Amino acid sequence: MTRTALKQRKKKTGPGWISQLITMFREGDLKTRLGFLIMGFGSFMRGQIIKGLLFLTSQAIMVWYVLGFASQYLSKLDTLGDIGMQRVWSGERQNFVRTPGDNSLLILLFSVMSIMLFIAFIALWHSSIRSGYKAQKLLENKKRLPSFSDDIKSMLNDRFHFTLMSLPSLMVIAFTILPTIFMILIAFTNFDSKHQPPGNMFTWVGFENFSNLFGANPLIANTFSKILGWTMVWAVIATVTNYLFGMLLAIFINNKHIKLKAMWRTIFVITIAVPQFVSLMLMSQILHQEGPLNALLKQFGFIQQSIPFITDINNARLTVLSVNLWVGIPYTMLITSGILMNIPKDLYESASIDGASPLKMFVYITLPYMLFITTPYLITAFVGNINNFNVIFLLTRGGPLVTEYYQAGKTDLLVTWLYRLTVEKQDYSLASTIGIFVFFITAGLSLLVFNLSGSTRREEEFQ
Repeated sequence: MTRTALKQRKKKTGPGWISQLITMFREGDLKTRLGFLIMGFGSFMRGQIIKGLLFLTSQAIMVWYVLGFASQYLSKLDTLGDIGMQRVWSGERQNFVRTPGDNSLLILLFSVMSIMLFIAFIALWHSSIRSGYKAQKLLENKKRLPSFSDDIKSMLNDRFHFTLMSLPSLMVIAFTILPTIFMILIAFTNFDSKHQPPGNMFTWVGFENFSNLFGANPLIANTFSKILGWTMVWAVIATVTNYLFGMLLAIFINNKHIKLKAMWRTIFVITIAVPQFVSLMLMSQILHQEGPLNALLKQFGFIQQSIPFITDINNARLTVLSVNLWVGIPYTMLITSGILMNIPKDLYESASIDGASPLKMFVYITLPYMLFITTPYLITAFVGNINNFNVIFLLTRGGPLVTEYYQAGKTDLLVTWLYRLTVEKQDYSLASTIGIFVFFITAGLSLLVFNLSGSTRREEEFQ
């Protein structure tokens, strides 16, 4: 970026918060400077009564919140609790009763929430100072100050985008960012089945969980490496097979020699209309060792003993890959059908005149065009397969279980292993550590593949 562009960008974005605060304090009068201590003072003393009172009220609420509620949790954030469960003699009952100690879970949760509220309060405090400074400059230039009704009208007109996005942004912070930060911090604790608040506290253990994944605990490290390898193999095969077979199915249906195209599309779309979990649970029963499929094969004399479709290690992995085709191909067929109709026909006509075979036309025309258009879909499908909980859990429940794995089975993905650790074994700290790695794997691969794809590098082509 050139120096001119940097200067223009700086003018557009304006100075940073600290620079703005320094400027407002240096150029502000006494009323504006007192606004640094008393929120809304600059606005209130210049006639913007309602705005000033709102700022002052928010400051009072924040002070009450910190002193009356947040301080009791923030003061224990470094240890996540000091007082454990105790046995206290009850004179009324004439026996010992257990009194719960500090709740490490609530200490961590409310501390994170309080820190985020404090960050939001800093932004509001900055807005209060800027409001007082702006009012000062307007009066110095003999201009009219906007009233509270003017501010309301502005929020419904030229700043309506801010009003519209406020509530969704707060919901994202409350239900996405806050839980994510909380989960990340859990990975640095020993929160497991032996440290369950309020009975037992958990505490900070640093990078112990991360070191366990990478060799400090051989059993956990071996399980993590094997499941990570299977997860990546599963994601690649599931994504590629669904994509290729779905595209080939769309090509066959769109062929000019195929009749009743709408009927064929409807038949395959039925698998989407039926809820996925219903199909998977039904397939699990059909493929059971004593299920209908084995019974039919025995009845017709094809086999003598039942085939362990979901209990044998190799068969189970082939089974989940095969069933995933059943539930995944129709999605790709629908997506690629519309794209195939938009490929210019003259490309195929020119290739046919030059003597190109159908295979060459697919490799050099259809496939590049499809990859260019559907790269974002492929990335989404790949990430979805890394986190494909339904197919694995509803078919095999991660099994078959083996002793060489730590609380996991041979078909478990990282996400199903994480689920098993949390729901069945209450090993929340290790599960959170795995969740962090799942995030970095999916985010890193998504960004890398997308930035290296033609969809990003050659946006102007295939228009």
